[in-house]
Amino acid sequence: MHALIVVSHPNPGSLTHAIAAQAAEGVRTSSREHSAEIVDLAAERFDPSFSTDDIAVHLRQAAPSPHILAEQARIDRADALVLVYPVYWWSMPALLKGWIDRVFSNGWAYDEGPDIVPAKKLNRLNVHLVAVGGADLRTYARHGYFGAMRTQIDHGIFGYCGARVVTSELFVPSEPPDTTHHLESAHTLGRTLFAARDREAA
Repeated sequence: MHALIVVSHPNPGSLTHAIAAQAAEGVRTSSREHSAEIVDLAAERFDPSFSTDDIAVHLRQAAPSPHILAEQARIDRADALVLVYPVYWWSMPALLKGWIDRVFSNGWAYDEGPDIVPAKKLNRLNVHLVAVGGADLRTYARHGYFGAMRTQIDHGIFGYCGARVVTSELFVPSEPPDTTHHLESAHTLGRTLFAARDREAA
């Protein structure tokens, strides 16, 4: 089994990157048959700008560029997609949102159009979301921020494409400050990512 871990943070020394690395390590230590690939969108300089070319792809007037096809192929090779990102303004960073905007295109992630029967095309894909927040849980609960994030991301994006969001985690600061628990939770997530399938195969 193969996990594709996509991380969106400009600082490779950030907690977000450390969490992604621990998740990958957890996958690799769970079984010699499991592998993990980390995609660092900032380091790869992915262009999140949705251009007129992307509009043409959405309208099914043009094929995706080779770069977008390569991103889609990465996902096609994966048995699980893990997104690790900091919360910016109660949502994901623009870089990650732009990656989704461009890569999860009409004709690949879903089908829609005037003469096309709407269809979800990512039904086989399991998704795991790890958001790293800067506010405490009471703030998220009081204003309904985490519920809003789950509505727009879990349901609005992945539900629309048919992908199954298996876990949707929110890591928030602790008092006193300590990141050990987050790193241990990320490792556990990776270690158990394919546990159900391993049991089925046993």
